[in-house]
Amino acid sequence: MLEWRTITKIGGSTIMLPAATAIAAWLLAARAWRSFWVWCLLFGGALLLVAASKIAFVGWGIGIETLDFKGFSGHAMRAAAIIPLLFYLVLQQQTPQIRLTAAVFGVCFAVLVSLSRVLLDFHSVSEAVSGWLMGTSVCLAFIWQAERLPKPSLNRALITASFVLLLAASFARPVPTQWLIEETAQLLTGHAAMAAPSHRHAVEKSSERLENPRTP
Repeated sequence: MLEWRTITKIGGSTIMLPAATAIAAWLLAARAWRSFWVWCLLFGGALLLVAASKIAFVGWGIGIETLDFKGFSGHAMRAAAIIPLLFYLVLQQQTPQIRLTAAVFGVCFAVLVSLSRVLLDFHSVSEAVSGWLMGTSVCLAFIWQAERLPKPSLNRALITASFVLLLAASFARPVPTQWLIEETAQLLTGHAAMAAPSHRHAVEKSSERLENPRTP
């Protein structure tokens, strides 16, 4: 039986943002300058879109009511963008078939993360699917350009150290992203959250409070 709460935790900022930083560090250490900047721009842009969609709903009530859409799922986006690339980059020196098969496996795991957000009632289907599509687009765009460049010689010691740090991050308290979204929306609009939190957001905030007492 799948443990959905464990799967959904993998897509959280506490693990995925350090993983995204690790990918950038691997490319930077290998002097793969073009791949480094492509990754930073693609993933950074996706993060901004996710945050903007949530701030728009919290601050101004902007969403798509007929689709129950209140913002892209950050968990789904991060998982789809990052997990396949971790496999892909670790297997850089293998054959194209092995690299791409590993990336497909990562994409499939990202589907599970996206599904967990729906099953645990954190997001609607439209929010999870759109987040997954965004992350997958980031991943595929990066792989498309990487396949046309010389394969970087990644530092194995750095990769090993990165995975040790990611394992440690999995035990850390979650980043209070929903609180940050609400604070940013209030700063931009000058008033408290305009859109009442949905049941999913209420559940998410309750979970954050249990694991992180500092979260409002």
